[in-house]
Amino acid sequence: MMKFLMRTALLSLAVAGVSAFAKPLDDPHAPPPSPESLKRLLSMINERLEIADLVALTKWDSAQPVQDSDRESTVIADAKRQAASYAIAKNEAAQMMAAQIEANKLVQYGLLSIWHSDGKAPLTKRPDLKNQIRPRLDALQTGLLQQYAEFSPFRADPACPLWINQELPQLAKDKLHEIALIRATGELCTQQPHATPALPH
Repeated sequence: MMKFLMRTALLSLAVAGVSAFAKPLDDPHAPPPSPESLKRLLSMINERLEIADLVALTKWDSAQPVQDSDRESTVIADAKRQAASYAIAKNEAAQMMAAQIEANKLVQYGLLSIWHSDGKAPLTKRPDLKNQIRPRLDALQTGLLQQYAEFSPFRADPACPLWINQELPQLAKDKLHEIALIRATGELCTQQPHATPALPH
């Protein structure tokens, strides 16, 4: 009899444990999972920010300023030119790439500040900015526009801000890059998170 009761108790605990884990999946208020198009887009955005580390190193070595208005104008003009190929409005393509540029500069300024404080930069191998880094950025731009176009139908989804908040912490390698990711994705969603109503005094 005791063995039967023990088996029954263990079975009940096992069922309860499974139910506890399964409950969130059945939560009717839980947002739908992030679309794969968003995950691919965020992965490419993150890859572009990783390249910002290399750009910062070249700026350190050359003592050139982070701001490069001519290059930025070229990147945005190219995005506008390519927009029609992906059925994206020119202003949307420009806004998206401008956000990537600003996020990229955030990383550069942050890293340069750290290196100036330390009095040195990492001894990482430096690719050539013009012949190696910028071609990578140009290739990424094409992919970014394609993934942005695929994600566009989800931009107005009420769950969009929640998806972004769920995905970003998994990508950022440190606080600086997390802040840059927030800047890079700031205009991806057309729906803003619902504000919590103020409590009456």
